[in-house]
Amino acid sequence: MDIATCLKSLLVAIQQYRDSRTVQHTAQLQKQVEDLSGLKCDGLLSSGQFLPTECVSGLVELAGSPSTSPALTSAIISLLAQLGSDDASREVLHSSFNLTSTLAAVIHHHGNTPGDPLVLQCLQVLQKLTYNTRTFQFSNYIRELIGFLLTSIQSQNEDVVMPCLGLLANLCRDNPSVQSHIKSMENVRQLYRTLINFLAHNSLTVVIFTLSILASLTLNEKVGEKLFEAKNIHQTFQLVFNIIVNGGGTLTRKYSVDLLIDLLKSPKVADYLSRYQHFSACVSQVLGLLHLKDADSAATVLQLLLSMCSVAALRSQLCAVVFRPAGAKLRAASHRQAGEQNGGRKAECGLALVQWLSSPVEGAEKCSLQTLQLLTELLEESLGAESVSESTLSFVEMLLPVALGLLKGLDPAKGDAHLRKHCHRLTHVCTLLLNILTYRPVSAQLCLSQVETLLSCCHSNSPLTCLPPVSSNNLSQLCAEALLKVLELMSRLRQQVQDMETGFYRMLQDQRTVTPLSLALTSHRREHVQTGLALLLEATPLPDFPALVLGESIAANNAYRQREAELSAKRVAVQEVPPPRMSSSMTDASSGNKSVSNLVEKLQTGMELQEPTKDSPLSEIIDVYEQKLAGFASKESRLQDLLEAKALALSQADRLIAQYRLQRAQAEAEARKLACLLKDAERRREDLQGELGNQVLEVERSRADMEELLQHNARLQRDSEEHQTLKGAYNALLNRFTETERLLKELQAAHISLSKQNDTLRKNHEALQLHKDKITSELQEREAEIKSLQLEVEKKNRDVAEINKTTETTNETVDVLRKELNKTEQARKDVSIKASSLELQKSQLESKLKQKEDELNKHSAMIAMIHSLSSGKLKSDVNLSL
Repeated sequence: MDIATCLKSLLVAIQQYRDSRTVQHTAQLQKQVEDLSGLKCDGLLSSGQFLPTECVSGLVELAGSPSTSPALTSAIISLLAQLGSDDASREVLHSSFNLTSTLAAVIHHHGNTPGDPLVLQCLQVLQKLTYNTRTFQFSNYIRELIGFLLTSIQSQNEDVVMPCLGLLANLCRDNPSVQSHIKSMENVRQLYRTLINFLAHNSLTVVIFTLSILASLTLNEKVGEKLFEAKNIHQTFQLVFNIIVNGGGTLTRKYSVDLLIDLLKSPKVADYLSRYQHFSACVSQVLGLLHLKDADSAATVLQLLLSMCSVAALRSQLCAVVFRPAGAKLRAASHRQAGEQNGGRKAECGLALVQWLSSPVEGAEKCSLQTLQLLTELLEESLGAESVSESTLSFVEMLLPVALGLLKGLDPAKGDAHLRKHCHRLTHVCTLLLNILTYRPVSAQLCLSQVETLLSCCHSNSPLTCLPPVSSNNLSQLCAEALLKVLELMSRLRQQVQDMETGFYRMLQDQRTVTPLSLALTSHRREHVQTGLALLLEATPLPDFPALVLGESIAANNAYRQREAELSAKRVAVQEVPPPRMSSSMTDASSGNKSVSNLVEKLQTGMELQEPTKDSPLSEIIDVYEQKLAGFASKESRLQDLLEAKALALSQADRLIAQYRLQRAQAEAEARKLACLLKDAERRREDLQGELGNQVLEVERSRADMEELLQHNARLQRDSEEHQTLKGAYNALLNRFTETERLLKELQAAHISLSKQNDTLRKNHEALQLHKDKITSELQEREAEIKSLQLEVEKKNRDVAEINKTTETTNETVDVLRKELNKTEQARKDVSIKASSLELQKSQLESKLKQKEDELNKHSAMIAMIHSLSSGKLKSDVNLSL
C-alpha cells in the first residue's frame, strides 16, 4: 500500500472515530496508524501537502483528548515521533500543529502516575521536539508541564529523572519567560539544592542536563557566580571536553556542546576558557572527531568551533591549533599522555576541515557550510595579522583548489533542491575567497560562467521569479544572494585578473542583473543592502545600465512587501474569503494579462512607438513591459497560492469549530456540576448560619466569665509580684551566705595545705644539710688524691720523654734499612724481567730453528728428486752424498 492510499484510509478512520468512538472504530483507527508507521514517511510533513496536514491535525486532536484510550494515544504519539524525524518536520509539528501543548496535556491527564509508559513516551518525544526550539510558558498546559517536571525531579524517581531533566533543559535554554516563571516559584531554592546534588550523579548525561539547567537559570546570578567561579569552572571545562571527545552518546555530546556555547555567552566564563591551560590540547582532540566521518558529530563540533570564534581571545588560539604545522603538532602530542594514541590525527586538523568541504558522506551539506563559515572566520583572523605564518599560507594553497572546485557543478536541470544547495555553498565560498583572493586570484572564465548560470535562474522568463521575493529561503532570493557575492568577488579582482574588468562591467549592464540588484537594495539585511549599493555605484556611470528598469523593479518589490504585510494581518484573523471576490480577482488578473498581451502586440507592430521614442529608447520600454508582464504572472500565481491558503484556513476553521463544540460540551458539563456544588454549598451555608447564632450566645456568656476571670487574675498578679519581690530578696541573702561559706572553706583548705608544705620544706632542708656535710668531706679526700695523681703523672711524663728519644733513634735505623730493602727488591725485579726476556728470546730462536730444519728437510727432498731425475741414481745414494 502506498502512502497516499494509506493517508486516505487513515483520514476516513479518523472521521469515523470522531463520529462514533466504538471499539471497532478504535481498533480500525489503531490499525491504520500502525500501517502508516510501517511505511517510510521522511519529509512528508515538510512537503506542505493537504492530505498529510489533515491527517496529522486529526491525530494531534485525538491524542490530546482525555477520552482517547492510552493504547491508541501511544500509537498516535509513536507515529508523530516517526513523522518528525528531521528538523523541518519537528518545526512543523511544534509551530503549526502545536504538538508540544498536546503532549503536555497528555502528561497532565496521566501525571498522577509518573512511571506510566505513556508519560515516559510523551517525555521522550517532547525532549526531541523542544530541542533548539522556544516554547512560551503561556501556551496550553506548559505551566502544568513545568510543575510536573519540577515535582518529578525533586522526587528523584530514577525512571523519569533523566527525560525530565533533558526536557527542562530544553525549555529553559534561551527562554527568558520560562526562566522567569521558574525563578518566581516558592520552592526554587529547594530546586537549586536538588540540582546541585545531581552534579554527583554517576550518569554523565544527568550531570550535563543539570549543568545546562543551572547555566540557564543562575549564570548571571549569585548562585551561578559561586557555581561557575574560577575554582570550579576548570573542572566543568574538563568534564565537557571529555564528554565531547570520548563520547557518551550523540545526545550527551550535543547537550555538552550546547552547555559550553551557553557558558561562552558570559564574558567572565569566556575569559576563564581563554586562560584554560589545556585549551589547545582539548581543541585538538575535538578536531580529531572530524575524522570519524559522522555528519552529526561533525556538525556538533563545527557548531562549537563557530561559537568559539565569536570570542576574540579564543579565535586566535583556534587559528594556532588549526594552522599549526604537522611537525609541531606531533611534537606537542608526544608530550601529552592523552594525545599519544591519536597524535597523527591531530596533526591533520586543517586537512580534516578541507575534506569536509567536499565530503560524500550523507548529510554533509550542513557540515560543508559550517566549515566554510569557520574557515572564513579563522582565515580573516590569521591573514589580517601583521605577519602571516608559513603554515597558514601553505594551508591556503591547499584550500584554494578545493574551494574553486566547489564553484563548479551548477546544473539547473537537476532540480530546485540541487540549485538551493549550490547557491548556499556558492555564497559561503565567495565570502571565503574574498578573504584570500590576494594570495591566488580566481579566473575570469569561472566567475563569468557562474554569473551566466545564476542570471539564467534569476531571469524574468524563469518560473523562479514567481516566488515571493521577500522570503529569505526561496530559490530566487538564494540565487540573487549568490549572484551578488560573485559580482562582489569580480569587483575585487577586476584589477588583478585579465579580462575580469571587461566581464564585470558587461554583467552589470545586463538586463537580467536588475532583479537580484533590486532584491538586494530592498532587503532587510544590512550586508545585502551595502553590497547592492556598492555594485550600484560601479554600474551607474555605465552607458547601458538599465536604471529605469531597476527603479520599476524596486517599486514593484516595495509594493509587494506592503501587500504581503496587509495579507499577513488578514491571515492572522483566519477569515473566510467569499467565492465572488476570488473569482473577481482571477478576472482582474486575466484582464490584466490580456491588456499586457495587447500592449506587446502593439509594441511589436510599432503602432504606438511615436510618443515613447521621444524620451526613452525602445529597448528600455520593452524591458519595462516585460517586467510588468512578469509581475502580472507572479500576481496570478500568488492569487492561486492565496486561494489554497484560504481553503486550508477554511478547513482549519472547521476543525476549530469542532474543537469549540467539544470544549463547549465539556464546559456545560462542568457548569452543571458546579451548579450542583453551589446548591450543596447553599444548604451547608444555612446550617452553618444557625450554628453561628448559637455560637454568638455562647461567646457573650464567655465574655462575662472572662471579665470576672480578668479581675481575679489582676489580684493574683499583684500577689504574685509581691511574692516575687520577697523571693528575690531571700535569694540574694541566700546567695551571699552561700558565697561566704564557700570562701571560708577555701581559706581553711588553703591553710591546711600551706602547713603541710611548711613541714615538708623543713624536713627537706635538714636532709639537704646532712648531704652537704657528707659531700664536703668527700671533696677534701678527692683533692688529696688529685695531688698524688698529679705527682705520678709528672713522673710518667719524664719517662715518656726518654722513651720518645729512644724511639726516634730506632725509627731512623728502620728507614735506612727500608730504603736498602727497596733497592734490593728493585734489582731483583730487573733481573727477573731480563730472565723472562731471555727465555722468550730462547723460545723464539727454538721455533725459528725448528722452522729452518723443516725447510732444510724440504730442500733436501727436492734436491734428491732433482738428482734422481737427472742422473738416474738411487735415492739412497743421493741421501748418502747429501
